[in-house]
Amino acid sequence: MTPFLKMHGLGNDFAVFDARKQALVLDAALARAIAGRHRGIGCDQVIVIEPSDDADAFMRIRNADGSEVETCGNAARCVARLLLAGTERPTVRIETLAGTLDCRAAENGLFAVEMGKPEFQWDKVPLARPVETGNFSLKAGGQDFPATALSMGNPHCVLFVDDAEAAAVAALGPQIENDPLFPARTNVEFVSVRDRGHIRMRVWERGAGITQACGSGACAAAVAAIRRGLADAAVEIALDGGVLQLEWHGGSVLMTGPATLAYCGDIDLKALV
Repeated sequence: MTPFLKMHGLGNDFAVFDARKQALVLDAALARAIAGRHRGIGCDQVIVIEPSDDADAFMRIRNADGSEVETCGNAARCVARLLLAGTERPTVRIETLAGTLDCRAAENGLFAVEMGKPEFQWDKVPLARPVETGNFSLKAGGQDFPATALSMGNPHCVLFVDDAEAAAVAALGPQIENDPLFPARTNVEFVSVRDRGHIRMRVWERGAGITQACGSGACAAAVAAIRRGLADAAVEIALDGGVLQLEWHGGSVLMTGPATLAYCGDIDLKALV
C-alpha cells in the first residue's frame, strides 16, 4: 500500500504522494487511474513530491488526463504547507518544470507563492503564429472575444466576458484548449471585471476540464486585467471555489490563498492498472 494525502486549494483537488524517500514512477496511465473519481482517489491533478538538488523539493504534476504539466499554483500552496509543517522555517522553495517557486506561510493560515514573471512573447506562450498577445480577438462558438495570451510557466488564454457566471465554459473551454493557435493546448480563463479590485473568473483547465479554481489561471487573469488597465496592482479573484489574492507590479506575481488537507489514506496502486 502507498500512502497519500488528499488536498485542495479552493476545491481544485489533488492526490499528493511524498516520494522524497521512496521513489514513485508516475506515468500517464497510472495518473489517469489515480485521478478517476469512480475507481481511483479522484482529483484534478496528481502531485508527486520528489527530491531536488536545487530546492527543498521537486513538484511533479500530472493532470487528470495523464498529461504532465509545468506548474500549478494551488498545488504549490499545498506542497508548501506540507514542507513547512513541523518546522520553524518561514519559507520553502519548490522546483517545478517551469522553474522554482518561493513559498511562505501568510496570515490567517494562508500560504503565499511567488509565481514568477509572466511571459507575453507569442512564441513563449506558446502560440502557433505571431499575435499581439496583450490584446487580440479570438473567435469561438461563433463569437469574438477580447483575449490576452500569456505564460505563467504554462499557457493561458484569458477571455474577457460580460458575465463570467453565464459564460459557456463547458462548451467553449475544450474548443479553445485545442485551438490550432495553441500548439501545447491552453488553459482558458473566462473573466469579468467587477471593479478595479475585484474580478470574477471561471476556468477550463488544460487536461482537467472545469475546476473550481486554478492558481496559475488566477495569476494570468490578474495580469491580463492589470495590463489592460482594468484593475489595480492588488486584486481579489473570485473563483467557483473561493477567493485568491493577487499582486503584480511588473515582476513576479504574488498569489495568496488557502491550502487544505482533506484526509490521509493508503492505496494499492498495482490494483488500479
